[in-house]
Amino acid sequence: MAPSSPAAPLRIVFAGTPDFAASSLAALLTSSHQVVGVYTQPDRPAGRGRKLAASPVKQLAEQHDIPVFQPLSLKNHAEQEILKSLNADLMVVVAYGLILPPLVLSIPKLGCINVHASLLPRWRGAAPIQRAVLAGDEESGVTIMQMDAGLDTGDMLLKKSCPINKDDTGSSLHDRLAELGAQCLLETLANLPSLQQQATPQNHDEANYAHKLDKAQAKINWRQSALEIEHLVRAFNSWPVAFSELDEKRVRIWQAKAYDQQHNVEPGTIITGSPEGVVIGCGEGVLKLETVQLPGAKALPITAVLNAKQDLFSTGKQFS
Repeated sequence: MAPSSPAAPLRIVFAGTPDFAASSLAALLTSSHQVVGVYTQPDRPAGRGRKLAASPVKQLAEQHDIPVFQPLSLKNHAEQEILKSLNADLMVVVAYGLILPPLVLSIPKLGCINVHASLLPRWRGAAPIQRAVLAGDEESGVTIMQMDAGLDTGDMLLKKSCPINKDDTGSSLHDRLAELGAQCLLETLANLPSLQQQATPQNHDEANYAHKLDKAQAKINWRQSALEIEHLVRAFNSWPVAFSELDEKRVRIWQAKAYDQQHNVEPGTIITGSPEGVVIGCGEGVLKLETVQLPGAKALPITAVLNAKQDLFSTGKQFS
C-alpha cells in the first residue's frame, strides 16, 4: 500500500536484540523518524573467552549515539518512568526477548508494534523461522502487529509472504526475512494511522507455538523419514546444527539431501560409504550427506572428509 501523503516523523523507541532486529533498526535510521532510545538485552558472555558482548542492536545504536537501556525487566516502576521520560509516539519491538507488561504497552502515544518473522498466526513464539523450515512449510513471511498483552496475539497491521525454497536453511531464510521485516516496518510507519484503524484480528485457532531452539533438539532420530531429517538439518543450519554419533564421535551435519529410495537396513545404517558420497538409511527413504563437520575440524564437503576419514564412514556402520 503506498502512502497517500508523507507521514509526519515519529519519536520512536526501539526494542530489539539480535541481528534480525538490527536490520529493522538500520532501516529506521535511514528514515525521517527519530529514534530517541534503544532497549536491548543486557550484555551476555560470548565466544570462547566468554567475555561480555554487546548485542548487534546495542552496537548499532552506539554507533549512532542513541541512548541505550538494558533493564533486566520492564516490570519495575523506575524503569517504566524512564521509558515515559522519552516521550515516544511509538515503540517498535523486534525480537527483544523481554515480555512487555500491559502498562508498558500503553506508554507510547500510539502503543507498541512488533515485527514478527511469520505469517501470523502460523508460528508464534521465539523461533518462527526455524520452526517453519522444520515443519516443511512452503512459505513464511513477516507480520507487523499491534502488540497486546498476549504472546504474539495482537491485531495484524501488515503481512507479506516469502517462499521457502527447497534449499533454504534457517540461516538463509532468516536473512531474507530480516530484510523483508525492515521493508515492512517502513511501509507500516508510512501508513500507520490507516493501518491501525483497519487492523485485522488473528484467528487463534490456527496458531502454533514456535518453541525456543535447544541443542538437544538437533540430535537426529534416524527412525524419522529422510525428508523430516533433511528439514531438521536445514532448519538448524547455522545453529544449533543437526548431529549424530558415529564411532563415539559427534558428526555435525550441515547439509544433506533426502531421497525416496527403498532399503532394508536398520535406520541410521550407512548403505553407501564411498568417494561418491555417504548414504544413510532412515525410517523412510535415505539421506545423502553433503557437508559435515567432525570434532575439532571445520565443516567440509563430504567428499573432502572422505579423503581423510574413509574408514569412519564405512558401509554397514551405524549412527546412534
